[in-house]
Amino acid sequence: MVLSKHVDAYDLEYELLKDSRKVKLSPDEFNDEYNSSKLPPRFVLPDESADESEIYKYLNEDLALDGVPTLNLASFVNTYVSDYQTRLAAENLTKNLADNDEYPSLMDIQNRCVTILSNLWHAPYKTDEKTGAKVVNSLGTATTGSSEAIMLAGLALKKRWQAKRKAQGKSTENPNILMATCAQVALEKFAVYFDVENRLIPVNAESGHLIDTSKIKENVDENTIGIFVIMGSTFTGAFEPVEEISKILDEVEKERGLDIRIHVDGASGGFVAPFAFPHLKWDFAIDRVDSINTSGHKFGMTSVGLGWVIWKDESLLPKNLRFSLDYLGGVEETFGLNFSRPGFPVILQYYNFLTLGREGYTKVFDGCLSNARLLSDYLDKTTYFDVVSVIHKSASAEDKKKLLTREVKDLPKPTVNEEFQPGLPVVAFSFSKEMREKYPEIPQELFSTLLRKRGFIVPNYRLPPDETDVEILRVVVRNSLGLILLEKLIQDCTEIAELLINAAKSVREVLSNKEEASKHNTSTLHDLLLSIASGGIQPLRQKQHEEDGHKAGVAKKSYRGTC
Repeated sequence: MVLSKHVDAYDLEYELLKDSRKVKLSPDEFNDEYNSSKLPPRFVLPDESADESEIYKYLNEDLALDGVPTLNLASFVNTYVSDYQTRLAAENLTKNLADNDEYPSLMDIQNRCVTILSNLWHAPYKTDEKTGAKVVNSLGTATTGSSEAIMLAGLALKKRWQAKRKAQGKSTENPNILMATCAQVALEKFAVYFDVENRLIPVNAESGHLIDTSKIKENVDENTIGIFVIMGSTFTGAFEPVEEISKILDEVEKERGLDIRIHVDGASGGFVAPFAFPHLKWDFAIDRVDSINTSGHKFGMTSVGLGWVIWKDESLLPKNLRFSLDYLGGVEETFGLNFSRPGFPVILQYYNFLTLGREGYTKVFDGCLSNARLLSDYLDKTTYFDVVSVIHKSASAEDKKKLLTREVKDLPKPTVNEEFQPGLPVVAFSFSKEMREKYPEIPQELFSTLLRKRGFIVPNYRLPPDETDVEILRVVVRNSLGLILLEKLIQDCTEIAELLINAAKSVREVLSNKEEASKHNTSTLHDLLLSIASGGIQPLRQKQHEEDGHKAGVAKKSYRGTC
């Protein structure tokens, strides 16, 4: 018999249920047939209707093995919504954001959010003489997320480049765009989906695992439609230097007459930077930045399904990309890859703007960054890990002079966060050099697996193509990761690292004692595998079992489990 033979659990369960003898229950006696007698259809539409309460119960059971969203430290996506947000979502669940004639208040709220973000990102404005209000000429839209927003921003860059080339009587073939190899996959998708050559700029340790700015000039030519600059690398959380890149492109324009525009991918940093690093210049205050995207469902703290893209001036979105539709009872101008979509995430965004305000967002991100620095410092101190991210490293006076160039009237001095290197509340780390050299047989992937066994989802992955020999683990410190959970994570990181070290020592001991009886080796390996599989719990249980007191231990006749 082959022990590794594959068993199809669904087929086997179906056969057993088919042959099992059960009393046929009427709906009045027991309305739970799916639970007691048969499986619900998985891949075909059922012929008959079913009781909705039972389907609700079945789906709850089916989803029970999903990870706990709060413990998913791999994701940048917000996992917490308040009771009031839940109520607003439920009350507006069926409103279609595409139907502006039916839901004018929803459309108005979307426009308010666009204006709030435009002002937050320092879009040029005029002051209304009567009201004193800031009047911006920016244009933007809600999207399903930053992926769609990036597609739209890239399309605007491409269409403007094409129009300019046509006006000059030049070819519009072979457009290209620049981005770092650490760019999120959506940026690469834009290039593939819309036939734009993707000129990837390498990253390396010397460039902080971000775009190597020294390689930008050599990759620019007359067919370059623009450059994507990332405010918050998904690998390490660090910000690419938007202002420095803009100055390099200024030099390119002086030397070669090429006006290369910037789109900032602020999927996460678009919300974090204005509040945590107010003196950092990266947005529309830089002349070369034409458009910015962000994710409301990340650090904007809405439910999933909301992104934003904004152009600092209406003229930057070509007319031929806008569609006027006489649909659903009204005429509307639209620009997007989607049409019908839920409107409640937009409402939640406006709710957050009003309830949190600048003060609230600042406090939230202060807390996230503080906890991220605490975790970084702890991992550094253990000697088991090297921290790759930089938000816990102090910013020198030279760094501050170079980075913090924006004047803020209400904040003349750097904030607490600006005493450190800028970035997202992300902790990227790996086994330390000492750990790797001393125990090269320990796979870092196993550390991630054992953390997951304890509930925490912490991914282990390789750095971008230029650094694929480096594996890192990443923790995104969202506002749902408070000190209590952080303390548990810290303890688990230490315990698992020490468990793996002890396991490696045990294996070495077994391999070095080849002359001993195979039975002893088998026992040692059994205990080792059991220890790893249980996340280190089984040895503790065994130790407790062998201790004297209350008839516990080896003399106990039977083991009484929990009730």
